[in-house]
Amino acid sequence: MKEYQSKDIKNIVLVGSSKSGKTTLAECMMFEGGVISRMGKVEDRNTVSDYHEIEQERQNSIFSSVLHTEWRGSKINIIDTPGLDDFIGETVPSLRVADTALVVLNAQNGVEVGTEIIWRYLEKYHKPSLFVVNQVDHPKADFQSTLEMAQRRFGSKVIAVQYPYNPGEGFNAIIDLLKMVMYEFPPAGGKPEKKPIPASERARADELHNRLVEAAAENDENLMELYFEKGELDEDEMRKGIRIGMLKRDLFPLFCVASRKNMGSGRLMGFIGNVAPTAEDMGPEHTTEGNEIKVSDKATTLFVFKSSHEKHAGSMSFFKVCSGTVRAGDEFYNNSSRSRGKMNQLYSVDGKNRNPIELLHAGDIGATVKFKDTFINQTLRPDDDGVIVDPIVFPDSKIQVAVSAKKQGEEEKMSQGLHRLSETDPTLLVEYAKELRQTILHSQGELHLTMIKWQMEHDYGVEIEYQDPRISYRETIQSGAISSYRHKKQSGGSGQFGEVHMRVMAYTADHKHPAELKVKEKELIELPWGGHLLFCNCIVGGAIDNRFLPAILKGVMENLEEGPLTGSYVRDVAVYVFDGKMHPVDSNEISFKIAGTAAFKQAFLESRPKLMEPIYKLEVLTPTEFTGDVMTDLTGRRAVVEGFENEFGDYQRIVARLPLAEMGRYATALSSFTQGRATFNRRFLEYAQVPSELQASLTQTHSSELVN
Repeated sequence: MKEYQSKDIKNIVLVGSSKSGKTTLAECMMFEGGVISRMGKVEDRNTVSDYHEIEQERQNSIFSSVLHTEWRGSKINIIDTPGLDDFIGETVPSLRVADTALVVLNAQNGVEVGTEIIWRYLEKYHKPSLFVVNQVDHPKADFQSTLEMAQRRFGSKVIAVQYPYNPGEGFNAIIDLLKMVMYEFPPAGGKPEKKPIPASERARADELHNRLVEAAAENDENLMELYFEKGELDEDEMRKGIRIGMLKRDLFPLFCVASRKNMGSGRLMGFIGNVAPTAEDMGPEHTTEGNEIKVSDKATTLFVFKSSHEKHAGSMSFFKVCSGTVRAGDEFYNNSSRSRGKMNQLYSVDGKNRNPIELLHAGDIGATVKFKDTFINQTLRPDDDGVIVDPIVFPDSKIQVAVSAKKQGEEEKMSQGLHRLSETDPTLLVEYAKELRQTILHSQGELHLTMIKWQMEHDYGVEIEYQDPRISYRETIQSGAISSYRHKKQSGGSGQFGEVHMRVMAYTADHKHPAELKVKEKELIELPWGGHLLFCNCIVGGAIDNRFLPAILKGVMENLEEGPLTGSYVRDVAVYVFDGKMHPVDSNEISFKIAGTAAFKQAFLESRPKLMEPIYKLEVLTPTEFTGDVMTDLTGRRAVVEGFENEFGDYQRIVARLPLAEMGRYATALSSFTQGRATFNRRFLEYAQVPSELQASLTQTHSSELVN
């Protein structure tokens, strides 16, 4: 394979909603560049990028795919990403390492909700972006509506560089506003014929051309002066202005293609090759310490943005060369995992196809296999110098489920499989919740969970099933009470004796000790599950020896770990041990632990106990037509709607506070009554008291479980 210098490498990422045609566009670009000899089709399951069995089965991209094509001396690395929000963990790393984003819009549907989500990340990473209106050959294609929708949402910075002459079923021609010609394509697509712009389109083309010239000139003072002098810019001058505008994110060129018919992709690739930024044009990467890593730096820096476990190849690591060069056989130190390894094999990848190469320059994207302990977000350097590239931040989970193996005895096998999956997917978090006594999966949605289940069965041979997770309630008190308990046990030899008197109160940040008690010693314990325990020794006259106080505290802590109401964690209580009795022979630590446990439970139940539930802040982005359905559903889930506002196009954002207990399968429900067009995100907000009738029900259920 040809060796490419940094200045000749373009890294693009294809993003957009599901069914916008990203995979087909990638296929078309590879075909136009001569990398493949024929174009595959998603429905025929023979495209280069969607090569995983589950992707072919569902006919949707689930994983990001690294590809490349070549165009007139440039290497264009392409990363095809999923369009479904459930697989955002594949898209975000791709955005991070790309230099230009191609935002693909479906000419039938315009700007969809998935595009809005992606746009936030493009803004965060300040990525140069251009729009590609795909499927302009569809009978229901509406290019003008799509353009206007993009301009409403993303502003007047969206500037058409092309428009279809005859969109719809008979589409075969594009008016190019940069070159001011019409490209007419043969019926089978491919290389077009250049023709003059028809007289009927001249006025429209001139108007849009002038807008493009003005937008290009606005980005550079010299170009603006030239424009004022000449009243026009030539093609090279316009390219320069567009390039500057893209780098500043002050201009977003918009193209049109019919990728399935291979119409328009060559012109798009020509623009990428001539105008789109290279890694040299982009700002430097930054380390966790805030230092810069420039493409021109001589020391090699590799940033791993994707990893996978292939059945036959084993682990595979995909990286961007941030600086320096990498050769097959080079040794690197992983500054993240603190391990060293040798890069025995170096590849340029096209989907599942690996092309062996000897050398990659800064700015390029490559892969290697079986590199020790190397996963996403890790940095490879020649030496152990502590340099770590600032890591990718992934979105919080949207859904939680409990998972278990269907067959008894396969728990360990399940655990290993889930661990392997989480290594390659940072949006999948696996934890064993001691409090809930369940293994919990944190994921991005129902489709994400479906994919995990499929992978566990097909790749790791374990059938799993999901259940609703138990809710992590918290127990506390609203007042206080005094209690005492005597533990006495005689069984022949030495017996057991311990008597404890205590006062239990609610603890707050401005807590004050009761005036009638003299606190000799106190310990404020920050509880691992949140909240505090204030434990105070108020013993006078030696009623209980100090050596038994730790045993009493241990008894109290056991109650905190399994509260009297529902077995949930207890928080924010103050305990004052102020009296008691002991026996010179029979008293021991176990006696006072038992007495402390019983005394605390008694006082807790007499102190107006209350149950607290986790509350989340929920943001729903939905088409306006479904706002009523979303609001009705939220009301039925005990939600408190805090407000809503108009978003881009015909979308609205609804903000609400919602108990976690009411969020079971919310992703499925929302998708069902919004036809899959709404999305949401959530984050933990606080604990709040549950309604009294619900507390009574939960307490009764817990009591029944203990009896059974």
